[in-house]
Amino acid sequence: MKILLIGMGGFLGAVSRYYVSKGSAVLLGNKIPYGTLMVNIIGSFLLGLIFTLSVEKLAISENMRFFIAVGFLGAFTTFSTFSVESLYLIEDGAYTSAIIYIMGNLVLSLSAAFIGILIARM
Repeated sequence: MKILLIGMGGFLGAVSRYYVSKGSAVLLGNKIPYGTLMVNIIGSFLLGLIFTLSVEKLAISENMRFFIAVGFLGAFTTFSTFSVESLYLIEDGAYTSAIIYIMGNLVLSLSAAFIGILIARM
């Protein structure tokens, strides 16, 4: 049952990631991979929020945690994509874009996770 829940969550997370990435490229352009940045920030926030709620505040079932945290958010966030895209920007000599992209992912994703944890603890 857990594998099925993870798979269903993963399917929804992967499809959501695709739409966020494509939508952000249409809205913001593709000079910087904004879609990956956005899913990393959103995913960090949601994982911080949900994990903290499930541990400290609410009785979220183990099955729901597998569905959301492992399945959906595991497929939604894209740290491996972030790594490759960062290296491509560096290889292309787009050093300023690479620094903005790397720092944006790190600082904003960590901040989003922190805010999610704070909100969950309120």
